Amino acid sequence: MDVLIHLFVGLHIIGIAALLGGFLTQMKAMGQGTARFVPGMLHGALTMLVTGVALVGLNQADHHHVNTIKIGIKLALLIVILGLVYVKRDEEKIDKGMFGAVGLLTMANIFIAVLWT
Repeated sequence: MDVLIHLFVGLHIIGIAALLGGFLTQMKAMGQGTARFVPGMLHGALTMLVTGVALVGLNQADHHHVNTIKIGIKLALLIVILGLVYVKRDEEKIDKGMFGAVGLLTMANIFIAVLWT
């Protein structure tokens, strides 16, 4: 079971890398007002959602303690991120505030995962 959990952790990290990487590649464009949500950001957020749900299930099945408050907050942030990216995915230009909010929420999700023990 541990190998399977580690596999999903790796896939979860790949999802966060796609989401954050897409954001970081658009930083210069955000400064110019031409930033857009790239497809990798949507796919990364969806990967995070699927692998995160799988990780919670696998950890509970393996009788590990799961901090449901932490998971609930991370899920809420991810749903907001996913909603913003999904709704605005076809627009050529995204408002700087909205684009920045997705980046900040993504980083908040990372820091909650790492620092909240």
